[in-house]
Amino acid sequence: MKKTACPLDCYDACSIVVEEKLKGDKDHPITKGHLCYKLNHYYNYPQLNSAYYKGEKISIKEALDILEERLKSSKNTLFFRGSGNVGKMQNVTDLFFSKIGATFTEGSLCDAAGQLGIIEGRGKNLILPISQIKKSELVIVWGRNITSTNSHILPFLSGKTVVVIDPVKTDIAKRASMHLQINPRTDLELACMLARFIYMQNAEDEEFIENKTEDYEFFADFIRTYRIVPTVDKIGIDVLDVATLAELMSSMKTVILVGNGVQKYSHGTEVVRMIDSLAAMLGLFGKEGCGVSFLGDTAVNLDDPFRVEAKRVQKAVVDFSKFDVVFIQGSNPVVTMPNSKRVIEGLKNSFSVVFGLYMDETAKLADLVIPAKNFLQKKDIRFSYGHEYVELMPKLQDNDKAISEYEFTKEMFKRFNFDGLKDEDEYIEHFKKQLIKDGDYYKLPSFMENPYSDDFYTDAGLFCFLDEVEDEFDHEEEGFYLITPKCKTSLNSQFKRDNFLYVHPSTTLKDGDIVIATSRYGEAEFEVRVDENLKENLILAYSGNEKVNFLTPSKTDNYGNNAIFQEVKIKIRKKI
Repeated sequence: MKKTACPLDCYDACSIVVEEKLKGDKDHPITKGHLCYKLNHYYNYPQLNSAYYKGEKISIKEALDILEERLKSSKNTLFFRGSGNVGKMQNVTDLFFSKIGATFTEGSLCDAAGQLGIIEGRGKNLILPISQIKKSELVIVWGRNITSTNSHILPFLSGKTVVVIDPVKTDIAKRASMHLQINPRTDLELACMLARFIYMQNAEDEEFIENKTEDYEFFADFIRTYRIVPTVDKIGIDVLDVATLAELMSSMKTVILVGNGVQKYSHGTEVVRMIDSLAAMLGLFGKEGCGVSFLGDTAVNLDDPFRVEAKRVQKAVVDFSKFDVVFIQGSNPVVTMPNSKRVIEGLKNSFSVVFGLYMDETAKLADLVIPAKNFLQKKDIRFSYGHEYVELMPKLQDNDKAISEYEFTKEMFKRFNFDGLKDEDEYIEHFKKQLIKDGDYYKLPSFMENPYSDDFYTDAGLFCFLDEVEDEFDHEEEGFYLITPKCKTSLNSQFKRDNFLYVHPSTTLKDGDIVIATSRYGEAEFEVRVDENLKENLILAYSGNEKVNFLTPSKTDNYGNNAIFQEVKIKIRKKI
């Protein structure tokens, strides 16, 4: 039986049995034989089978000849790597581009704001093991539509009290014991209100606060600056719901599953840090059946041979036009980056190269396209940011019409007379030997059955509470809030996208209506779908919608780490 793992940018990292079609590995402790829509339809999306130059088919050798010539004459090359495949061997290309002095990107289009919020409080972002979720009594799903993005966790929630916090009545919200359908961009305020109720009831964990934290007095002063009545009105829910949830959290073993949606704002770092601070107030770290789960950092305690020093620019706001050559690997920035008009104009003013699987929007715009091998056609190793298990990915198929990231790097090392590249198997073995063996499977080198049970990883070894927030967003600005969650049938711009714009029935629009949506950053035309599961004051466009990023700002969060797709108000008008 041939086994591998899904390389897609997803919590679950499904274990796969490869036969005539892809099947789930029933023995895997997390994914247990089930695959998502994307993998079940993987072969419906054929990969590139040729290189292209200026729209004409060429051989891979010809493509690499052109690339070599361009890179050797370039004075300013940008290396832009995405996460279309999150296998560790995708990063081997860093070794080549660092040697030629290319500019790299830093920050993220995804989770960097929340990641920083966790690091500022805890020091390191360790993964919460599935075993702790199984031991919990109360699970709070906060801004995370797990039925679409993390469905393999659902069986572990059976028999628990589930509370959902989300502006959308998602599938999991409909089945939950309680749904707090908050207004968009009020997650921090809700966390503050929960903390205030806990504080007023003297329900905080005093021993934990005394022995494991610092700056609690400043945190207590901070949450008291949020007046209860106006803040609850801003959140848009009943104050009794806040009180009820605070009481549940104070009396039950609680796990909070935090999604990316809460931190797609200028103050996204503070939002996640505030949720962490709420948890620390209750002593939820280092206790059985408790904890906070965001996207865990798989780099913790990992000796990564592909880590390099390089000049870097912010990924979310990079200006492609400032570079002679732009090399794009595993990404479709025309669709996935904010402010699409700016992205397209920038790429048109540089020599752009796409190294990827599909003839997507960015590849169609590129001067040179190099076909990449898919995950079945090369060796790799897969770390998960949603659970502690690591999967080996052997080569299972041949493909002489594409090239892997390692093969590309080896060829470019040769053409530039570089040395120091090790054998592919040596790199994989380097990662493998750092793993923790657990029967037939492996676990992350940072795995702890009960994270933070001893100390935190800050300078003082203590959890550091949030005590201030910088937030100047104008909630009074006219228009609808925009939210951009993940779609069940697509992953960012891959697979079956949903290009509709979803509105509440109160807009009086009907399914099929065409609207012009505008923001201060641009406009785009959409077909409407009416959805009563939305709050009245928002519109929804799924991540990967081919037009939505014509409306989003080319800005980063307060700390410059993350794209802030939801930091915008939208107006819509029906097209006549």
